[in-house]
Amino acid sequence: MKKLFAAILSLVLVLSLSTAFAGEKLSVIATENPHAEILELVKDDLAALGYDLDLTIATDYVIENPATAAGDVMANFFQHLPYLAQYNGSVSEAEQLVPVIYTHFEPMAIYAGTKSSLDDIADGDKIAIPNDPTNCGRALLLLQSAGLIKLASDSGLTATELDIEENKHDFKFRSLEAAQLPRSLDDVDAAVINGNYAIPAGFNPAKDALLVEGADSPYANVIAVKAGNENNADVQALVKALQSDKVSKYILDTYAGGVLPAFGGPAK
Repeated sequence: MKKLFAAILSLVLVLSLSTAFAGEKLSVIATENPHAEILELVKDDLAALGYDLDLTIATDYVIENPATAAGDVMANFFQHLPYLAQYNGSVSEAEQLVPVIYTHFEPMAIYAGTKSSLDDIADGDKIAIPNDPTNCGRALLLLQSAGLIKLASDSGLTATELDIEENKHDFKFRSLEAAQLPRSLDDVDAAVINGNYAIPAGFNPAKDALLVEGADSPYANVIAVKAGNENNADVQALVKALQSDKVSKYILDTYAGGVLPAFGGPAK
């Protein structure tokens, strides 16, 4: 009986200690690469700060902001500032989110479909672009920088196909969900693809693209939270874990120019 009691007491102590050392849950929703990979990298660092990372991986851009606004998660990690601004402009003040820190930059790039170079692209060719408003504008600006189209001078970051003033080659644009763009390459002559979908598909913008977005791009990615939560202890722990030499080195070593560190904060 004494042995049984001792065993039960030991089990209770183990469970008590496990509970005592279990971190407070920090829930974050992110797209897979590089966002989720970067978060997994700092999981132990967050644990050392007293937080247990609860990571949800999303496959598109649809649910992350609403889930954060609803309080289902504390933060999200998938978007750049123009995308966040577009979201905030479409919802009530109570649903709006704020950026906390810049994290990294994923260059958008033009990739070859049936044509192997920009010089091979011909009249009437099909070019796939993202169908969400901010990334559509971003793609069109990149195509303009390649000399393939000309946009209205006042179109800016929110350009749409209606802002194309000059399309000498009568390109046919296929607007697709960003996640589908890598799979479209067999069916189009070229595609403009976001970095976080190009990387899981095996592409590196620095090595495989026909043309890569310049370093002056305003599309650095951010951590976003519901307005009022940006100074919460768990959010600041996430900031501390991400803004480190460890993360910077990982980004540079792992993605070989396909992703670049862009630390700074708070993001505006």
